[in-house]
Amino acid sequence: MTRILVIDDDDQVREMLRQTLEREGYEVVEAEDGNAGIKAYRRQPTDLIITDLIMPNKEGMETIMELRRDFPGVKIIAISGGGRMGPEFYLPAAKSLGAQKTMTKPVDRKELLEAIQGLLHS
Repeated sequence: MTRILVIDDDDQVREMLRQTLEREGYEVVEAEDGNAGIKAYRRQPTDLIITDLIMPNKEGMETIMELRRDFPGVKIIAISGGGRMGPEFYLPAAKSLGAQKTMTKPVDRKELLEAIQGLLHS
């Protein structure tokens, strides 16, 4: 079974993503920030990571950089609702740091599932 790690500080977003992914047959691991996400990935790597960018403790940018440095082949989708500067600022930066796909919140479920399929089969 394909495993996906969802890193987001918003409980409702994690829940929505978990339900969406589990309905499609994916196993989901959840983490509330970058620190917890990296620990979870080190404990048991997943096939793909979906990470928010604006989070307490360790933000998504730092998380992406650390994951890309330590696990160069990891597949990452970055999501963001913005923050002070808006997603149009954060998402291109996430892509330049190593996220293969980026999406704005609220995430379009169909678009997300297509992105996951594309990354898993690339």
